[in-house]
Amino acid sequence: MQRFRSFVLIAAFAGGAMLALFQLFQRAPARARVKQQHGRTGHRAKRWTFRIAGFFALAAVAGSLVVISGIMPIKASSGHWVITAWFLNFAMRRSVVTHSLGTEVPALADAGLVAKGGTHYDFGCRPCHGGPSIPQPAIAQRMTPAPPHLPRVISQWQTQELFYIVKHGVKFTGMPAWPSQQRDDEVWAMVAFLRELPQLTPQQYYELVRGTSDSGAAINELSGPNDRPQAVSESCARCHGRDGTGRGLGVFPILAGQRPTYLFASLLAYARGERLSGIMQPVAAGLSREAMAELARYYANFAGGLTDKSPNPKSKSENPKLLEAIDRGREIAMHGIPGQRLPACATCHGPSSTPRNPIYPQLAGQYAEYLALQLTLFQKASRGGTPYAHIMAMVARRLTPQQIHDVTHYYASLTANTETAARVRSARDSSAMREP
Repeated sequence: MQRFRSFVLIAAFAGGAMLALFQLFQRAPARARVKQQHGRTGHRAKRWTFRIAGFFALAAVAGSLVVISGIMPIKASSGHWVITAWFLNFAMRRSVVTHSLGTEVPALADAGLVAKGGTHYDFGCRPCHGGPSIPQPAIAQRMTPAPPHLPRVISQWQTQELFYIVKHGVKFTGMPAWPSQQRDDEVWAMVAFLRELPQLTPQQYYELVRGTSDSGAAINELSGPNDRPQAVSESCARCHGRDGTGRGLGVFPILAGQRPTYLFASLLAYARGERLSGIMQPVAAGLSREAMAELARYYANFAGGLTDKSPNPKSKSENPKLLEAIDRGREIAMHGIPGQRLPACATCHGPSSTPRNPIYPQLAGQYAEYLALQLTLFQKASRGGTPYAHIMAMVARRLTPQQIHDVTHYYASLTANTETAARVRSARDSSAMREP
């Protein structure tokens, strides 16, 4: 019955189209004879206009009949014709070149930035594009078009062109757009890694994207706490480390000793898309609430990490300018800036021994680079977060770049008070880990 209906539809459509074209061509000479007084030039122009219009109409009818009939194959197993593949590749390259014109390329020669992009590449991109001495999986090779083996083709693209492709993806392929279009900083991190990818050896690749060698990773999995959540080994440790110290690069936050309530709420915000990140959202979205709570308790239990108590200052830097910045940052953190309607940071984030909302993160000992990035994202409305994120967005917009530098270096200069009982705090706060 379905085939009969399709046949009737095609026949009716074709008959109507052919009848319309027949009438068009039959009337055209009559109209042309009536208007001969307007000159032969006008007659020829109109005649060619009718012919061209008729050609395109016939082409449209023929194309419609092919599509409606269903005889056009869409199977990936057959691949593209050579001319089709050439046309699509040519059109893609010209589009990327045109739309990436004028893109301002930031400084990308930063080890932390490269590592940040590399960890996500290994998790989200390598399954299709491979890596140094890592062949593409058979499934990726059977895609149409097949994704390229990136170590061999990266050099064919300019830096700004790579940014455009990574951010926006490519239509008619399996290349998706970046999950969070507001996070250009993450896209540039990926581009920084891609620029280094062709020169990496397999050993360098694994050390960069996982913080260890390939063989060392397997051995380390056998050591450490027996209650380590599965997600730590599968994904979290790539960026945050198994002990939550963030690999010491400044681009990955320290999670060790952080409040479990805050960690839990942040994972929920990532999973829902309320906290914007093309790196964290896919990971968090695959976790159950139970797994999120387990991860939050796991990282909060590491002693010697962040703290909500009054911390001890780290050893003083010998850089006079940095010491001055830390002193200015201490003033902002402890007293605020009334003239700019800036409240004291310590009221919500410490250092303080007074009780605070457990969903507010503690900052003492956190990397200055990471804190500065978060404040900048708040200023640009590109971050989001827990239900209290709007408070920080309002505060961040009142900070100058210099003040961001000063206050973040002050918090980075603090070290955790080792007398803090991390496990006691975890048990105290875990009861508050409920959906905000």
